[in-house]
Amino acid sequence: MSRLSFYHPSGALGLGPNPFGKDVANLQLLRALAQHGGFEQLDVLSAQPASEADLRAGLLQDSGSATRMASAWLLNTAVPAASGALLRGQPYIHELAWLRRRAAGDRGYSLLGLVHTLAPPAVRGLIAASLSAPVHPWDAVICTSPSVQDGLTQMFGHLGEHLAERTGGRPPPTPVLPIVPLGVDARAFADLADRPAVRADLRRELGLGDDDVLVLWVGRLSFFEKAFPQAMFRAVRQAARATGAKVVFAMAGWFPEPRHREMFAQAAAAHAGGVEVRFEDGNDRDRLGALWAGSDIFLSLVDNIQETFGITPLEAMAAGLPVVVSDWDGYRFTVRDGEEGFLVPTLGGPAGGGLGNTISARHVMELDSYLTYAGAVAQHTAVHVGRCAEALAALIRSPDLRRRMGAAGRARVRSAFDWPVVARQFRELVEELSRVRAAAADPPMGARIHPVSGDPFRDFAHFATQVLDAETRLTAVPGVTGEDVLRTESVELDRAYAGLRARPEACAQALDLLAANGAMTVREILLAFPSAQRRGLELALGWMAKHGFVDWLT
Repeated sequence: MSRLSFYHPSGALGLGPNPFGKDVANLQLLRALAQHGGFEQLDVLSAQPASEADLRAGLLQDSGSATRMASAWLLNTAVPAASGALLRGQPYIHELAWLRRRAAGDRGYSLLGLVHTLAPPAVRGLIAASLSAPVHPWDAVICTSPSVQDGLTQMFGHLGEHLAERTGGRPPPTPVLPIVPLGVDARAFADLADRPAVRADLRRELGLGDDDVLVLWVGRLSFFEKAFPQAMFRAVRQAARATGAKVVFAMAGWFPEPRHREMFAQAAAAHAGGVEVRFEDGNDRDRLGALWAGSDIFLSLVDNIQETFGITPLEAMAAGLPVVVSDWDGYRFTVRDGEEGFLVPTLGGPAGGGLGNTISARHVMELDSYLTYAGAVAQHTAVHVGRCAEALAALIRSPDLRRRMGAAGRARVRSAFDWPVVARQFRELVEELSRVRAAAADPPMGARIHPVSGDPFRDFAHFATQVLDAETRLTAVPGVTGEDVLRTESVELDRAYAGLRARPEACAQALDLLAANGAMTVREILLAFPSAQRRGLELALGWMAKHGFVDWLT
């Protein structure tokens, strides 16, 4: 019998306001497995078991799936032992492994965890705990993108070497790390987008003519968990000026705190120039659907290590929109540069020798929150404003290019990221782990930088196109002077985490030095300053690149 157990502690089959991406993804995955996974039975383990009728209404809906639905208590190990596999929508399987050993033995069933983020040191520690738990090659931590797989391989490798050194033995075994992406409902987004009347009504409301362009962002409006918006504001402004087109930038989502709306509005006024920036309610499903129908280009310059996959570019592709996104983690897995849209180069902060260890230590020692930790890394991670503006301008000038890339995006989603496609990959993985488990013998049952919570610029260096180092050559962007740097003091978002880097006066001095001397390496710039200022200035160079004051693509 083909059967799967799903570890779903809350038991909730719906979403409240301001849902987190992992909650949306886990619910959609559970529904996809029920409707398209081809399992004869799906068991949902939760702290509040639901009735079969509620499960069928919430998960099978009107799909016509013949999958039987059952619910059981969260810690009932007899259920996964009968099904052969237990899938959790989080990457933590160490506690489940000990529970399995105690109740059913290590070969009782396979464990599958799913990664949604690698950024929090606490999350990394919980994932790493698999190395000290009875986890085996028939267990998996599912990676949604190659960047996740690379990050976990690196982390497990560093920690395994440390443990071997400590014990004089060998690194412990790790779970397998297969790549299986998240998905979207391709038809649902296409249906939302393909509504000419809705498109016409929205554009009429926004004062947009047929030749005007609506650029759309969808997602949480969080500068510490998603993206600082300044690069997007500046790029949209530059593209509008370059093309002479009327451009409106709509950001659909929700703010973690009410005052953040004022901060975003202030940054938009400072950086977006004459482009109208609108903040739309992402909880209003009708309004969001109208935005999918009425928009022309999707823009998402994510710069945050909290992100590992990114579902909204897939939603945009399913809606037929060309996408302009940062060359960052899972985005570069789902979007192919020049086909469905454009990948914009990114620059990670100084890895290993800068202030990344301090950022991490302040969080680990509970001096700073996780949001401060992630936000500080993001504020010093750059996405290339000029390249983004060029991509936007190319799409603004060419409706035909927008149509071609939009069609390519829809085709890619249907072939690789539609939920029926993804659900089949989950079932194939479950079956493969079952074969490995069945063939295995019964197992015996009886670094300078912390490998789990070290320098985030090092741990996530592979997210970026290029990493800032001593030999990185920088130039001043033409027309930018030290006065531009000093003016950032009046913008609250620009001042975020300013205590980590050099003062604006030193940044302005470095920029003027660059302008006077042409291209210089980071080493050459730092040597022009007293040694006490160099670490802060090194981080500040990435911050200036983030704002488009200096260019690293020379």
